[in-house]
Amino acid sequence: MKFTLAIVALIAGYTWVLASRTPRMVEHFVTLAVLALCAWRAVRTGEWGLRRSQFLPALWASVWVTAAAVALIHTAGWAAGTLQPRWRWSSLAFLVPWAAGQQLALQTVLLREAQAVSGRRKGIALAALVFGALHLPNPFLAPVTLVAALVWCFLYDRHPNWLPLAFSHALATLVILHSFDANVTGRLRVGYAYLLLD
Repeated sequence: MKFTLAIVALIAGYTWVLASRTPRMVEHFVTLAVLALCAWRAVRTGEWGLRRSQFLPALWASVWVTAAAVALIHTAGWAAGTLQPRWRWSSLAFLVPWAAGQQLALQTVLLREAQAVSGRRKGIALAALVFGALHLPNPFLAPVTLVAALVWCFLYDRHPNWLPLAFSHALATLVILHSFDANVTGRLRVGYAYLLLD
């Protein structure tokens, strides 16, 4: 699990230590380092996670799951009275590549290395636990990302193409931003940045 450990160390080191002490651009270097580790592993294993024959099955599976998640999130926001007045569709320009990077790391590194050490099914749970833990201490994001990662890893395990999952991730995040205010989401902050919120 050396690639997983390296990625977790980079992300945790940034979110808990460096984010509050360095310029914002350091985040971009950390992102590039994580993507470089994913690419390095992909070159070594041959798994880029974009199997063409699995794109349509992955797309259809993620459409159903995402539709259910979007309906649930929106209903929860409506019930809580936290729906935001305007949709920020332009956010997708940022959310899609951001989600793609996360899905690449989650599926081709965290999931596959977790499965290598613990088996196919347990690996799904282990990868989801790691992904959720990276969103601590945010009490909204950590459990939401844990559940989402379980679903995404299950889908990827059956249909190894992470591209539809990236769109699922981006759309679910957009709906979360529309359905809940910052008091609920913690502004999607993680690590030490979450502790600094008023």
